[in-house]
Amino acid sequence: MKYRTMGTTGKHVSALGFGCMRLPTIGGDSGNIDQEKATEMIEYALDKGINYFDTAYIYHVGPSGGQGRSEFFVGKALKAHREKVYIATKLPSWLIHIPSDNEKYLNRQLKALDTDYIDFYLLHGLNADLYERLKKNGVFEFLEQAKKDGRIRHIGFSFHDEYESFETIVNDYDWEFCQIQYNFLDREFQAGEAGLDIAKKKGLGVVIMEPLRGGLITDVVQPAKDILTAYDPDRPIVEWAFSWLYHQRGISTVLSGMSTLDQVKQNIEIANKYDAGYLPLDELNAIEKATGIIKRSIKVPCTGCRYCMPCPQGVDIPLNFTAYNTYHYFEPGSEARKRSISHYHMFTEEAVMAKHCIQCKKCESHCPQHIKISDEMVKVSEVFTPGEIKLK
Repeated sequence: MKYRTMGTTGKHVSALGFGCMRLPTIGGDSGNIDQEKATEMIEYALDKGINYFDTAYIYHVGPSGGQGRSEFFVGKALKAHREKVYIATKLPSWLIHIPSDNEKYLNRQLKALDTDYIDFYLLHGLNADLYERLKKNGVFEFLEQAKKDGRIRHIGFSFHDEYESFETIVNDYDWEFCQIQYNFLDREFQAGEAGLDIAKKKGLGVVIMEPLRGGLITDVVQPAKDILTAYDPDRPIVEWAFSWLYHQRGISTVLSGMSTLDQVKQNIEIANKYDAGYLPLDELNAIEKATGIIKRSIKVPCTGCRYCMPCPQGVDIPLNFTAYNTYHYFEPGSEARKRSISHYHMFTEEAVMAKHCIQCKKCESHCPQHIKISDEMVKVSEVFTPGEIKLK
């Protein structure tokens, strides 16, 4: 296994990190991890040199909610290897309402993981609002005390918001690492390439999540696949996606939420092939051509400037256009398209969905791209919530 340095921490982490959010389960119950299969995957990963394991309080939550089972499984699976591995987990930021909640959840996580310390501790899923709430509830005093007494070793955050919020957060505290969504499609999404650059300049370790967009990248439109397979017919799309990330400088580890032993084997094989700066220009050009084809499938030329906001009906216009454009990245009828609809309902608050647009058109005079927003919102709703658009 190849290793990279996690920023200024000096820790050498495996280029491929094991994301413990999509472990195999039994009976379709996320809270019922298949212990035998998942243990086999972990043992194989350990044997091949993976030393960075990422989990969280909510991973593998069952139907009844509450604390997920991932931390419990990870703690048990890594118990005999504790001094040889790095465990990363995350404070459930949205559950912090009073200062004492910080301690409460860290203690629960230490117990679940059956360990005295957590190597890399993140504030989970930060956006502007959550970050301010955590600060008001003494999160930095808590983190520094927990680091001082040895319960956590390194402090970081994972991020889900616009770049402007990332820049504010990354400059507001002496972080040691961060975790961002990044892949060859998401260079301008959330923190994006600009976020990676600023983190690199500040010496932060950078953990990459969603290298395959939850597996969706493997189902991009066929003309884009054709560009890559014409260059190398034996290289799967998943390898193109990972190799592009390993080529980037400043990335410490790339997380993969693996669900089968075959995925573990394939991803380890890929990780061992590539170093930063490895890809030749012609391969990078092939990726650029494929990406260009995917981007040309975009239906709405929204740049996310948010000049159209706020909407009187509460619709988050840029968010809906992002989801709609993502839907069209993928082949018609593909599993990826179906999953993009599921993701929309899973991660979009009902109150901000396109179906609440009443075609008042107040937003359209503010749009620099001159998008006919009201007409497009009908199309978005027809994809994600057919029959539910609220006509004026």
